[in-house]
Amino acid sequence: MKHKWFSVLACVAVVGAGISANAGDTQQAAVDHSFEEVRVAVSAASLAEILQIDHARLAAAEGVEMPPARVQLFSDPALNAAILRENIRAGLDLPFRVLSFEEKGTPTVSYTSSAFLAQRHNLSASAPLADFDARLHDVFSQVKEVSAQKVATDDIVPDFAILEIRSNYGVEETVSRLKKVVTAQSDTIWFGEIDFQAEAEDYDVSLVPAQLLLFGGPAPGGVAMAAFPAIGLDAFCQKLLVYQGRDGKAVVIYNDIAALAQLHYGQSIEPHDLLNKRLTATFAEAVK
Repeated sequence: MKHKWFSVLACVAVVGAGISANAGDTQQAAVDHSFEEVRVAVSAASLAEILQIDHARLAAAEGVEMPPARVQLFSDPALNAAILRENIRAGLDLPFRVLSFEEKGTPTVSYTSSAFLAQRHNLSASAPLADFDARLHDVFSQVKEVSAQKVATDDIVPDFAILEIRSNYGVEETVSRLKKVVTAQSDTIWFGEIDFQAEAEDYDVSLVPAQLLLFGGPAPGGVAMAAFPAIGLDAFCQKLLVYQGRDGKAVVIYNDIAALAQLHYGQSIEPHDLLNKRLTATFAEAVK
């Protein structure tokens, strides 16, 4: 099975050593506590820990200040396969994600429910969606000191906040080209990729080639999140889903940062639009 992800735990340890003056900050401590509560619950629920990103500490290492925010990704590969069998594009919202962050002085935890996936990707299979929420319940039922809030779905319609580019190449070549252009950027960290097709094979589920690419820019991301920390759940790290279209060539989809800011806060700012433009130009050039 082809799983690749870079552990950010080591990266966070290094960064944390450089900002020890903030270690006792009440807000940061509260976010760290909620993050750890969820992490322990994820392990107890026998879910696979994929990736942990400390947005604020990574941004601080680049000289950018933002409120405390830490996101963790964890997975149930069998459930991923069941959901993706209906619509491969749902991979943009997999695996599970939970964001621990501080907003207006209050520690907060947010996550995406099955309703978000169902509405965004037009899913109808009830069993996998019920299992999705049940697995989240397995986690949050063990967390006694954290009040988690799911992202509101009132404004979610099919393909909401999804940007799309058509590649001139197949999935493997497209992934190679995207990885090359992304890792060439000095302000960007490559976190890893998940091969959904390879995962699904272990559960006798046949999917088209599909890979989720994970990366991020701590400095530009910190600027974009400074007054909008909740978008760290979906917009950061950056997620690119590359899957095989009907013509055999790859389709690349990714999140519209400005639209997600509008979802969470009812407004967006210029850095969100600038990042959208930068990302679109970079990806389009790589796959033309």
